[in-house]
Amino acid sequence: MAEADIAYVATAGAAGLALAISAWAWRLRKRLGAREVEVEAWLAGERAHAAACEGALNVFDDVRLALTPDGAAQSVFGAPEALAVLAPGREGAAAAEAIVRALNETHTGHMDGLVARGEPFETLLESADGAWAVEGRALGGSAWLRLSKLGGAETAADAGLGALAEASPAPTWVVDGAGQLIWANKAWLTEVRAETLGEAHEAGLSFDRGADLIVAEASRLNARQEGFRWVSSDGRRRAWRILAEPLAGGRGAVIAFAIDMTEAEETRDTLRRHVEAHDETLNHLADAVAIFGPAKRLAFHNTAFQQLFNIDPAWLDERPTHAELLDRLRQKRQLPEVIDYAGWKASELDFYGAAEASPDDSWSLPDGRTLRVVRQPHPLGGILLIFSDITDELQLRSRYNAQIQVQTATLDKLNDAVAVFGSDGRLRLNNDAFESFWGVTADQLAEAGDFDAVAALCRPVLDDAALWLGLKARVADPDPESRVPISGEGRTDDDRVVSWQTRPLPDGATLVAFSDVTARRELEQALAAKEAALAESQALKREFVGSVSYELRTPLTTIVGYSELLEAMGDLPERSRQHAGAIRVAASHLARSIDDVLDMAQIDAGEMELTLGDMRVCDLLEACAEKVRGKVEGRGAVLTVTCPPRLKPVRADVRRIAQAVDHLLENACRAVSEGGAVTLTAEVGAGEVRIRVEDTGRGIPYHLQAHVFDRFVRRERGGPGVALALVKALVELHGGWAEVQSEPGKGAAFILHLPVEATAPTAPPELLLG
Repeated sequence: MAEADIAYVATAGAAGLALAISAWAWRLRKRLGAREVEVEAWLAGERAHAAACEGALNVFDDVRLALTPDGAAQSVFGAPEALAVLAPGREGAAAAEAIVRALNETHTGHMDGLVARGEPFETLLESADGAWAVEGRALGGSAWLRLSKLGGAETAADAGLGALAEASPAPTWVVDGAGQLIWANKAWLTEVRAETLGEAHEAGLSFDRGADLIVAEASRLNARQEGFRWVSSDGRRRAWRILAEPLAGGRGAVIAFAIDMTEAEETRDTLRRHVEAHDETLNHLADAVAIFGPAKRLAFHNTAFQQLFNIDPAWLDERPTHAELLDRLRQKRQLPEVIDYAGWKASELDFYGAAEASPDDSWSLPDGRTLRVVRQPHPLGGILLIFSDITDELQLRSRYNAQIQVQTATLDKLNDAVAVFGSDGRLRLNNDAFESFWGVTADQLAEAGDFDAVAALCRPVLDDAALWLGLKARVADPDPESRVPISGEGRTDDDRVVSWQTRPLPDGATLVAFSDVTARRELEQALAAKEAALAESQALKREFVGSVSYELRTPLTTIVGYSELLEAMGDLPERSRQHAGAIRVAASHLARSIDDVLDMAQIDAGEMELTLGDMRVCDLLEACAEKVRGKVEGRGAVLTVTCPPRLKPVRADVRRIAQAVDHLLENACRAVSEGGAVTLTAEVGAGEVRIRVEDTGRGIPYHLQAHVFDRFVRRERGGPGVALALVKALVELHGGWAEVQSEPGKGAAFILHLPVEATAPTAPPELLLG
């Protein structure tokens, strides 16, 4: 191709290329223009959206912060006013840094978890203007914080609720997620003794540590928690019910209420103690008690119920139904035996519908017991059953009725007129003799009734106003000093002598008895006259005995004297001398017998006086033994005296004791025979000295031993006389006593028991001096 062609082609190609480029450039410019318009429109829309977002953030008291990966503030969004409140004196980034720093100081754990692990959290942050809710969230690897003012814009309902909480008498408070107090009402401040919330903050006051734990648990679980606490305040323990409720929105804040339950708890405690005391009281009752609830199940039973029916306590603790209990009792044969058990059981269960207590019933059990059954509706529903074992009561009543019948029949058999008046003065009982004694009928007494009317019926027979007034005082006066037994006598209009007496009875009644003692008084008068005559005859007898003894003693003295004189004559024949000795012995014996009779008469008259002194027993026994030793040895017997050494003196009349011992020795001398023995012994006992005179003679028959000390009784030994009776009387006059011990054929022993310190009631006082 030629160069011109080449040049043409090149020029044409260049022109076409230029034209193509121009067209492409124009089209590109057109597109760019359209794109620019779109971009401008989009940019304007984005600017409007950003302005709307910023307006939305600024119109509310919200602040949002974007955090860097290391937890620093990256950007801040929100109303400047809110930032000024949260970070006073700072703006923009400086305010954001201050807010993040404050959160790191108070909520380090939450901030670290959000930045490092993207863990969301909710909490509260306090500022000078109030509390702010803080929310932490993670999105696309970025961490964000949102801070919202609490209570900034309250609705009317919120304001009303706040005023209600403030005026509530129940202590109410709010804590944040960290457990810090952020609000409390007046009641709470009063309980913790703080004037303001700031004062409570400064003092670190808390309502109760246990309540704080309940609030913390509600914050941790984000669920309502309840608890019960006893808190001491003003020297008094008060019961509180703690309610902890997480606030709506879930920022970790919890509102807590303390409801005063003191009165309710005290009432509950009083009710519990009352119920326990009631149950304890029922358990101490002898009657069996069972309470069935509205569901007809056993709600309570006392110990007596279990023991009465001998039921397993474990089975009763399972709260069986009433029907099950009846079935169990029927199996144990502890229910009345009836033909139609099903109908009887249905009638028992029908009592649940009764509105009033049913009449008392009685059960006769197969084992012989009788139970009284009381059924009454229970105030809380169900029925109350009371079982009483009245078996012993019925038996006692039967015996009582029988005793009354016996008593009535016994009184009717008495000859005395007997009437029993109650403490109210009414006639309770009288016998037939009472009616016949006063001439009244049973109908008249029944119609009279009280004491005054009965006395009016009896006055025509015995018209003594003072008597009936005194009897009324003993019957109707409740004073214990008036209820004492009294007695007296009176004379009726028909000249009978009436003896009356009253006796208070244990039940408060009074027994009044009247007796016709006319014959008794006549007999007493006759006896008194006879006694006077007897006393006169006794005096005559004593005078006669004294006179006769004196008259006898004078010739006996002469006889004894002349007989001794005859015995002393040297020219008297021996046989005559023996006759004179016999006369002397007989006269001496007769004189002694007369002395014994006189002594007995003196003792009987109570005129014998003792001359008390210190009596040496051993010396007394030796002296008495020497008097009879010749007689004993003359009969071929042996006389032995035994006395313990250093025996203390005895207070007694030596002459009278010696007289008694002499009589016993004389008696032993007559009883002993040749080869026998007479023993005189002194023994020491408890507060006494015993003088024993024993012989080995023929003894005393058993049938005579009881009368050996009687006077003027003929005996086989000693003949008639008063010697042994005088011995007994002399010993008893010293306050002692005498006894005899004898076995027929083996001798006899007479024992005198003398007190160591004898007294003589008839002796002059000066004779009692030592």
